[in-house]
Amino acid sequence: MPNLPTPDRNGGVLALGEALIDAVTTDFVTDLSEARTLGLHPGGSPANLCRFVRASGGAATLVAAVGRDGLGKILLDAMAAAGIDPKHVQQLAGHATSLIVVGRSRGTPDFIPYRDADRFLQPVDEALIAAAAVVHTTAFALSLAPARDTILDAFSKAHARGIAVSVDWNYAEPVWGTGNDAAEVFNQLMQYRPLLKVSLDDVQRFTGAAPTVEAAKDYLRALPAVVTCLTCGAEGVWYRENGEDWRHQPAEPVVVKDATGAGDAFWAGFLTARMAGQPTEGCVQRGIATAARRLRGEL
Repeated sequence: MPNLPTPDRNGGVLALGEALIDAVTTDFVTDLSEARTLGLHPGGSPANLCRFVRASGGAATLVAAVGRDGLGKILLDAMAAAGIDPKHVQQLAGHATSLIVVGRSRGTPDFIPYRDADRFLQPVDEALIAAAAVVHTTAFALSLAPARDTILDAFSKAHARGIAVSVDWNYAEPVWGTGNDAAEVFNQLMQYRPLLKVSLDDVQRFTGAAPTVEAAKDYLRALPAVVTCLTCGAEGVWYRENGEDWRHQPAEPVVVKDATGAGDAFWAGFLTARMAGQPTEGCVQRGIATAARRLRGEL
């Protein structure tokens, strides 16, 4: 049955999408007009997810595209150091490694994307798809062609094989642009009945609905996702299996050192538990614990 990860597939999570440099402000800021100094950090949601899956004891493979440049080397070296084999990361001559300027924050950070190589992701080896327990991507990765077409093709092949697909719908209009076709792409994804992770901010930005938990739950309830997780920061996580009622788990109380990547850490914990055959409640608990480790600066 689709979207029930199987233990006999030893490839673990196959993450498709962006590996890029996060140029993060060294100080906490309310918006990027306050930025003065930046530190360069390996980033990109799929790349972060792979790192956190590995740190949680799971298997993960990243397929991404970077430039054949110094920033790309930073990313490749960081992957190797985290135990992620970089051999499936495509190094593209003539394209610069993508970069995002990010404001250090205790909540949802302000950011500006500068993109090149990540959007030119080349076709995915079918052997990687066949070996995966879960094939994962993000709204960011799907925002531009030709990477979008590459990823949707991989999702189609995974679904046809009965392999679970996973989406972090981290939608942001500055990434997609005004007058975009994100709704059409989202509807395409829903035909694969994914494991879906969204934040309250994501839903508000994508739908224009009121920024309330109830408005988000009303929208998400109609979707055919196998499992939907609505992350609400310090308010915890609302989650539901298709056809079931919403359930809630509180967040762990933590002193936030850095919120960047906390959503990726949550989903890494969730997917790692899912691949181990845990029930959805246990997957959410594992996700919350992993996110707390990230917030405390332990990951």
